[in-house]
Amino acid sequence: MPVSFVAIKPGVKLSDQVAHALEAEIRSGRIATGDKLPTEAALVQQFNVSRTVVREAMSRLRSQGLVDARQGSGVYVQPPPAAEALRFEPLHSDSMEAVIQIVEVRRALEAEVADLAAQRHTAAQMQAIHNAVLAIEAAVRRGEDGVAEDVQFHRAIALAANNSYLLHTLDYLAQFLHGVTRVTRANEARRQDFAAAVTFEHAETVAAIAARNRQAARAAATAHMDNAIQRIREAGTAFWQHDGQRLARNLLDLGPMPGEPHK
Repeated sequence: MPVSFVAIKPGVKLSDQVAHALEAEIRSGRIATGDKLPTEAALVQQFNVSRTVVREAMSRLRSQGLVDARQGSGVYVQPPPAAEALRFEPLHSDSMEAVIQIVEVRRALEAEVADLAAQRHTAAQMQAIHNAVLAIEAAVRRGEDGVAEDVQFHRAIALAANNSYLLHTLDYLAQFLHGVTRVTRANEARRQDFAAAVTFEHAETVAAIAARNRQAARAAATAHMDNAIQRIREAGTAFWQHDGQRLARNLLDLGPMPGEPHK
């Protein structure tokens, strides 16, 4: 049965929206390998966009190896690549919901990291975690945002987990999570109770790791992420219309690259 699409909404890059809609149909199997995509003219009409937008979307799909353009015949769906790099979609990356969703990714990872760090840390790694906490405090006293220091604190815990695969995963995600740190730190700096809560949550996590209490460490790390989400939701419209949206605008393409400190 032919696949049809609805007109897209303005506000987010149009070619990204078109590419995302087509990709979703391909990955779901509703447009199968070997199927021919609707013609350019048909996509222009269905999405209510220009030919340029459709061509940009097709270029993106070709770069992902999802489609192949055949001269004089059309565009056909390719078999999915054997292995694909992890990608985060840039759609709506400046929204509160995008920030929350990335914190949810963090929650799953940080809980496991804290658990393993409690079990496996060495004395030197534990000292590095304590030093990272002191660095955050020093940055705040200097009137700085503490983003880099907060990033290093969480990476110190990841190093103490002594799992190279998990560390490499977190290092890859650094390029995305660093942007979230800018948003959460800016929000938390606005209110003394938010800042105090973060300091307390860090201390709870560190104490549990130091005590080698895996269950408490996992619970503390999870609670820290849960509370971060709640603080984001409590930020209010004014924050998101100004600082929040500005800081999150490039959420998925700023920050350190893999191998650099993560948050």
